[in-house]
Formats: sequence, structure tokens, C-alpha cells
Amino acid sequence: MAVRAVRGAVQLDQDEAGHMDERVGTLLTAVLERNGLTADDLISVWFTATPDLHSDFPAAAARKLGITDVPLICAQELDVEGAMPRVVRVLAHVESDRARADITHVYLGAAAALRKDIAQ
Repeated sequence: MAVRAVRGAVQLDQDEAGHMDERVGTLLTAVLERNGLTADDLISVWFTATPDLHSDFPAAAARKLGITDVPLICAQELDVEGAMPRVVRVLAHVESDRARADITHVYLGAAAALRKDIAQ
């Protein structure tokens, strides 16, 4: 079993806690499903949010999915002029038998434009 890192991102339509829960929950579920993972495979998850998101912590969505015994942390993304607004990014460290090249990074909706080279 190896430690792998899985990236992902999603753009929110609005800065509203319920909407963030829904979008971040969808992102985390897709990251797990597309990589054949369960919550037990998670080592830690790092979330970042653009500076225009204030309604809630992205990690709260993970807790609502039942991810309660995994270290989670939130941070603010750099405030770069012209950057895509209302984006939550995730970096999950996982245990997986998959080769690094077989990890599926998940960029949902408009966030796929952030990493066209690896977005699925």
C-alpha cells in the first residue's frame, strides 16, 4: 500500500453554507468513487478556499459526510488578481494500491479549467 495525493476543485455559484456543503460533498464523493477509495483510506485532507468565500469551512462538508476521524485543515487560497472566484480546492492524502499515474484528480464544472492537463 502506498501513500498517494489526490487533487480536486469545485467552483461555487454563491457563498452560502448549504451550497458549499453540497458542492464540497459532491467533490469529495467523486474523489473517493473515481479512485476506488473509502473514508478509511483517507490519511488527511487539506482544503483551500478563495478569499471571497466566508460562509463556512469546507471541512464541515466532510464531517457531514461522516469523515470524522481524519485530520482536516482549511486555509485561504492566495488572492491572485484574475483568479477564478468562489473555488474550493482539495488535496487528499490516501492509502492506495494504485500507481501514481492511475490516480484520478477531480475538477468539477467550471473548475476543470484550472487544470485541463489532469482534470477528469
